[in-house]
Order: sequence, then structure tokens, then C-alpha cells
Amino acid sequence: MVSTAQSSYTDEQIAVWLRGLLTIAWADGHFDPEEQELINELTQNELAPKVELGEIEKISPQELSLALGEDSAMAENFMRTAVMVAIADGVYSSSEDEILHDFCVALELPPKILESLRVTLNYRPTSPGAPVNQTEQPTEPLKPLREWLDHLEVQDPRVARFLCKMIPPQCPFERDVKLFGQKVVHIPPMCKLNPLYDQLVGLRFRALTYLADECQEDVTKYC
Repeated sequence: MVSTAQSSYTDEQIAVWLRGLLTIAWADGHFDPEEQELINELTQNELAPKVELGEIEKISPQELSLALGEDSAMAENFMRTAVMVAIADGVYSSSEDEILHDFCVALELPPKILESLRVTLNYRPTSPGAPVNQTEQPTEPLKPLREWLDHLEVQDPRVARFLCKMIPPQCPFERDVKLFGQKVVHIPPMCKLNPLYDQLVGLRFRALTYLADECQEDVTKYC
């Protein structure tokens, strides 16, 4: 896969970055060893064919810090993509929250960026036609998080491809999101009710635009 764009990151940093995102994707333990092995192989061959990823297994916060922790802007961009992967299925779980918190601490980023995200741990969208309680505004605390996520910069084709694979182009109905034929996450019905859905759509669009405009890649396979 040829890309004309110059990445802002080294191969080692991208290898760690992708392992970090997969650690989030695997947080709920939906993969058996055979599925993990296949995803490892396909990630190596298609997403980052020139990067020596080795055995893609869950990464520790310490390993993440060694590769990404010296550059605060890069660390923050990684955390933005990690949050996006965590919410891609419309459900933010306690296991994902624990991993993201550990990543924040290791990268010396303020864990408070996750505080508003924790609102979604108990978030339940209001049913159409149901009366709205004006004293409760569950999505308002998410405003700082939305603004923070919207500042994510896509600067590497391998990360962009990963995001295009992880975030579905549309999900009007219940469906499974698959990475190279293997289930990654399950999208519940009416995923647009995800309070951060607009941020997911915006990120996917930026990743597609980056691949098409900066990398001169054919992005029709992601559409």
C-alpha cells in the first residue's frame, strides 16, 4: 500500500500506537486466541505492512509511555483516538475506562479528561416521544470532551486506515463492525443515539480526507 504523505511519527511509535488502540478494542474480551492471531496478521499485512509489529498483544501503560510519553501533543492525539475506539460501539464500559485511565496517568495527561466520558457509563437515551426531564441534562457534561475530541489531528496513514476500519460508515440498524472479516465491536440499534456519534463521524471523515488528499489513496473500499 503506497502512501505519498510523510508521517509525523516513527515506525516504532506507530507500532505502539496501534497496539494501544487494539488493547482498547479488546478491553471487553470478545476475542479468542485464533481471532487475535488473524487480526494480528492482517493488521501487519494491510494496515502497517512496513512496520515490525511483532506479536500484537495488549500493551502496558509503561510501554506506551516509553514510546509516546515524551511528546505531549502526540500523547494527547493518541488518547483522542483511544477514546474514539472505546466509544465506537456506542457503549463505554468500566473495563475500557480503567485502561484509558491507566494510559492517561502513564502519559502524564490529566485523567480529568475522562470525567465527562464517565457520564456515558450510565447514559441511556430518552425514548422518542417520552417526556424530557428539564432538570436532567445528561449530555451537557460531555461538551468539554466533544471539543477536546474535535481537535484530533490525523497525521499518519496507518492510524487513518485503522480508524476507517474501526468506525463504520453508517449504522442505521444493529450490526457487527468487522476488521478484515473478524468481529471487532457490536453496534447496538440506533447508534446515532450515542452522545458522541458526531465526533466519531467527524473523525472518520478527517481520516478519509487525509488518506485521499494527503496520501493520494483510493478510499472507496472504506465507503
